Amino acid sequence: MAKLEELRPADVSEAFLQKSVSLLAADFLPKIERCLDHLTDEDVWWRPNEASNSIGNLLLHLCGNVTQWIIGGVGGETRERRRQQEFDERTRIPPRELLARLRIVVERAGEVLRGLDADALLSRREIQDYDVTVLDAIYHVVEHFSMHTGQIIVLTKARTGEDLNLWRPARETTSGRP
Repeated sequence: MAKLEELRPADVSEAFLQKSVSLLAADFLPKIERCLDHLTDEDVWWRPNEASNSIGNLLLHLCGNVTQWIIGGVGGETRERRRQQEFDERTRIPPRELLARLRIVVERAGEVLRGLDADALLSRREIQDYDVTVLDAIYHVVEHFSMHTGQIIVLTKARTGEDLNLWRPARETTSGRP
């Protein structure tokens, strides 16, 4: 690795973009996948109360957020979002379908992020009525995805009473199960 004084802004930007893609695709998404391995369709749509979201609603919300902020806002693709519908949905969409949607969104977001350079990070966008830099948008999405991944983990543990062993790399488990 280069010494700190040898790093150029482009190196730092590239590291930030790579880490952002890695967190979404290789850290958070696999944790969600492993949670879903432990859940029934009923578990995915269970909510502790009407003020709380189900895992199914959180998956829809993550798809909407990443699509609006990265694919649309940063990538420039025209996208329509019905944010409230992500939370209001009560149709029990099968978990595998929800996961397939999320995988596609995360992969597409990765493509957008891998196509950026250092100059792009400080360019401005208007996303969801916020005036932000591309760096702000990426940071928002990574933080937001992390927070909801944690909620999905807590809901999974509440429904199953199981230790999910998420600290272990997925390759150390069989079919995502400890």
